[in-house]
Amino acid sequence: MGRKRRKKPFFEEVEVLELAAEGKSFARVNEQVLFIPNTVPGDIVDVQVTKKRRRYMEGMVKKFHHYSDMRIEPFCEHFGVCGGCKWQFIPYEEQLKNKQKTVVDALERIAKVELPEIPNIIPSEETTFYRNKLEFTFSNKEWLTQEQVDSGESFENRNALGFHVPGRFDKVLDIKKCWLQADPSNQIRNWVKQYALEHQLEFFDLREQQGFLRNLIIRTSSNAEVMVIFSFFKEMEQERIALLESFEESFPQVTSLLFVINQKKNDTIADQDILCFSGREYILEEMPNYGNKRKLQFKIGPKSFYQTNSAQAHKLYQVAAKMANIKSTEVVYDFYTGTGTIANFIADQAKKVVGVEYVPEAIVDAKFNSKMNEIDNCAFFAGDLKDVFTESFIAEHGKADVVITDPPRAGMHEDVCKQLLKLAADRIVYVSCNPATQARDLQILNEGYTVEQVQAVDMFPQTHHVENVILLKRRT
Repeated sequence: MGRKRRKKPFFEEVEVLELAAEGKSFARVNEQVLFIPNTVPGDIVDVQVTKKRRRYMEGMVKKFHHYSDMRIEPFCEHFGVCGGCKWQFIPYEEQLKNKQKTVVDALERIAKVELPEIPNIIPSEETTFYRNKLEFTFSNKEWLTQEQVDSGESFENRNALGFHVPGRFDKVLDIKKCWLQADPSNQIRNWVKQYALEHQLEFFDLREQQGFLRNLIIRTSSNAEVMVIFSFFKEMEQERIALLESFEESFPQVTSLLFVINQKKNDTIADQDILCFSGREYILEEMPNYGNKRKLQFKIGPKSFYQTNSAQAHKLYQVAAKMANIKSTEVVYDFYTGTGTIANFIADQAKKVVGVEYVPEAIVDAKFNSKMNEIDNCAFFAGDLKDVFTESFIAEHGKADVVITDPPRAGMHEDVCKQLLKLAADRIVYVSCNPATQARDLQILNEGYTVEQVQAVDMFPQTHHVENVILLKRRT
């Protein structure tokens, strides 16, 4: 006979004590930590444990006995079902406090390095409608909320255009209004859904991998340019052209109207041919350079990475540039340069900037951005940093006085950290969207560097995500 599964504990009237990492809160039960999502300090709840480990437990709320005085009313009708904006019920000031705590805890608990005094996090001026990019999914099996199920209504038309329900790849919540991206985003999405229903176009079946309409991507810029990308699962030329022509007529303000036929099993289009139906193949974003001496323009293509909160991106780059304190005689390496945003932002300060990025298309955009802004002291190279960043690369391009590094959530490869120690640049500015992996990398860099400054920046209000910038100085 197989082993019997032990029943996981159920706890009644647990008081939630503090906000914790990754959008959860925690309580203590029998001297053990219990992490509980969708709660705030002061809530009193019944909890079903879903995961039990030696040092901690995780659980789900089964009943609220008392709601905390800290709670505020969520502003979005989709809150609690949609996977985004999970902190709408927490006042923004409390969100900021917890993000600050997340950064400090990671540095103290994981990095375990000597730290300077850490200033308060830089808040976002806008706490709604701050994103410049959203991706919506078409589905012929709309996720029904508990209220819809309980209503007893018959839901025969289950076509939806919205976001994936957390943990359910094949379930999509139909979105009426999203508070993340300013108009015309909501107008576009609602128009597209209505057109598709009226013309009986097939919404995608995520399980069976069949249908016509797959994804809708909307990108906007701070100077009111708009890119819309339609992702189709198969080519139905007559229907596709009719849809795109009607869309173009209804939204003449759209700068770039693109489409892609994606027959893969996943939604990513980075490896697909994206075709221009009308307008430009890109939109332009504007941002003042460091010191606000002139306004830079950045080309945003369908595959380009650009910080999704444009206003906060400028603040983030200002923090990084100020920490770097670049002199006109100095060489700067910009790692994970993307489309060269930081490199071009600080170019006027430096003798030379060398950017490295894994995605070849991003490097093409980075070079275009330098040329468009008449910047002639930036050089960009495509490749995996752990392979590109070698002693011969350093010999060819000059030893860096300053390194600015902005890696993905996984942080830097261990080999890159070790090569940075060998390079021995005077200063390293480490920009991170994941304080935990940043702290892990600091453990390695601590051998040759001290942490001089720390500054967190809130890029994503209503979520637990936080950006953090650290200045490292070479030990002498």
